[in-house]
Amino acid sequence: MREAREFGAWVPQQAIPSAVSGATTGELADLRGASGAECLTLNVWTPRARDGAGGDGLPVLVWVHGGGFVGGSANSPGFDGTQLARDGVVLVSVNYRVGYEGFGWVRDAPWNRGVLDQLAALQWVQDNIVAFGGDPGRVTVFGQSAGATSIAAVLAGGRADGVFHRGIVQSPGHVFVPPEEARAVSTMITEELGVASTAEALAAVPAEAIHDVQWNPVALMSADPDAWSHPNSPYGVVLDGELLSELPWAAMRRGVGRCIDLICGCTAAEARMFTANLDPAAADPAGVARGVGLDPAAVDAYRHARPGIGDSDLSTLVLSDAFFRLTAHQVARAHAEAGGRTFFYEFGWVGDPVLGAYHGLDQSFVFGLPTGPLGWDLGARPGEFVTLSTAMRSAWTKFAASGDPGWPRYRPDEWLTRIWDLPPTVGADPTAVSAEIWQRHHRTTTSQ
Repeated sequence: MREAREFGAWVPQQAIPSAVSGATTGELADLRGASGAECLTLNVWTPRARDGAGGDGLPVLVWVHGGGFVGGSANSPGFDGTQLARDGVVLVSVNYRVGYEGFGWVRDAPWNRGVLDQLAALQWVQDNIVAFGGDPGRVTVFGQSAGATSIAAVLAGGRADGVFHRGIVQSPGHVFVPPEEARAVSTMITEELGVASTAEALAAVPAEAIHDVQWNPVALMSADPDAWSHPNSPYGVVLDGELLSELPWAAMRRGVGRCIDLICGCTAAEARMFTANLDPAAADPAGVARGVGLDPAAVDAYRHARPGIGDSDLSTLVLSDAFFRLTAHQVARAHAEAGGRTFFYEFGWVGDPVLGAYHGLDQSFVFGLPTGPLGWDLGARPGEFVTLSTAMRSAWTKFAASGDPGWPRYRPDEWLTRIWDLPPTVGADPTAVSAEIWQRHHRTTTSQ
């Protein structure tokens, strides 16, 4: 047993590359605790602690952070669980291995080690959360971006049973990596390091040396994009045949995970953080559409669906759909069509008119912390922030307690969607039109 009155170590890493975050994060200095080898830690916030067992514990929310599978930390001040604990839940946040250490192929080590870390943390919650006042029978895991993608993989892989009962998937990403591509990326890295792809050989390499080269394969991958399923993303959940054998929505359509209640959603302008500073030539909608595998007619279809949309907003929408929105759509549709209790949302509140409702903005409202995921202050309109944050926290904690967030289910007879804006409304699924366009105009629809 150890005293645990301070934040533990966070996972060693570099600042997230701009290709992932839209900006060099520079946030590592802000993380609480220190970087260290004993980094598979978690943090607990609770309004009360008690001894003994029983069924009267509080609902538990377990947070899995994002970071493009190469960075991020539960120790970030932006994920402080104080406000959610005050709202009546036990909040747990999880650190897991990222980058090559968490998701790279190692010949004699398990695949998807970062996700296995998350599963180990969820088992810890089952075994220990009673002592913190939590109910192990009401555990909801929630995550954003890479964290959401991991949750979708666990759900679709049939690994949720016994470790969580509900899931909240915020802006899940599209990166699910074929094993042969993961091996190829690993080979590039180990050849550059001059070591074998074995656990023993890699253990002798300083973590900093691995971090220095783990992003280098992107240059070769992006130079030959047709040879890779995700040429700008060397790391993601690997379709390893153990954790996950197929794309999550394919498994969900067969009913895998339908007993787990699910909230799934996205933001309205996910990719704005990537496109805000692009010059007009780089933001040309035809080129952007071509780059994500859409045929030329797709741009006209988007313009028909969104009359008056400008080039910059159209390019942002196409990339938002490609990276996050259509994954959220597919996961929610598959879960609902298989008979699961599903709730869908789009976060549409706009603080900064340039950035719009960008990737990750919703998590600031869920945690009740008026600092955006890139460090920007959201307090210019404090009344709006407090009102919307209170409503979202109420929905998330109600869902954790009862499985009902307070808006209608997303179901085949009526695809109703919560629109998080002021005031919050319920309407038709705003991702449905994009999904139809991609079905007609994408060169292969199997990955979307």
